[in-house]
Amino acid sequence: MKRIEAIIRPDKVEDVRRALGKAGYPGMTVSEVEGHGKQKGVTQQWRGESYRVDLLPKAKLDLVVSDGDAERIIQTIASSAKTGAVGDGKIFVSDVRDVYRIRTGERGEGAL
Repeated sequence: MKRIEAIIRPDKVEDVRRALGKAGYPGMTVSEVEGHGKQKGVTQQWRGESYRVDLLPKAKLDLVVSDGDAERIIQTIASSAKTGAVGDGKIFVSDVRDVYRIRTGERGEGAL
């Protein structure tokens, strides 16, 4: 099993959610987060004054998927979240040793 963490633009969450639903993966956890990558934030103007925003609003998606579905889900997220501009985000993939469904007591991939 794989854990997929995607940090994306907040305005792309609905696009990604719809694309994952069409791909047969409707379940995910979404969190509002702040951060920056290599661009180190942005400079904006308000009423003629420039100011720096170091931490930009982002959305974090968390999914745990079977090994066989991981690449398809990664590509689905990447293609639906991409704008081609700086700040599109990152996808992190890590191994999951076990999962436990609290309601039924199921373990492993059956609990997904």
